[in-house]
Amino acid sequence: MAAFKGVESLQTIAVFCGSNLGQDPEYREAAAELGQLLGERRIGLVYGGANVGLMGAIANAVLEHGGQVTGVIPESLKEKELAHPGLSKLYIVASMHERKAMMERLSQG
Repeated sequence: MAAFKGVESLQTIAVFCGSNLGQDPEYREAAAELGQLLGERRIGLVYGGANVGLMGAIANAVLEHGGQVTGVIPESLKEKELAHPGLSKLYIVASMHERKAMMERLSQG
């Protein structure tokens, strides 16, 4: 990760991923590995706010490795996607458009 220019100063990053794990276990493993790297490097995660699927995998890994996690979830999906109860911060928004815009605003990359 240090090979990417500017990563040393990165404080937060937005990750857009699904509320399902998909068919290939490699997707979950990759999400968890990225989450571990972010947590260990104290790079905050901004993501879709769910506790399930790839979203849950990356968020849990960041939290398990000491990182901060900010979730952004639309009111209409709060129950369906099971909003993560252990986040550092959770924003409830009105729409998917607002979710994506807020995720971009809250992150550096």
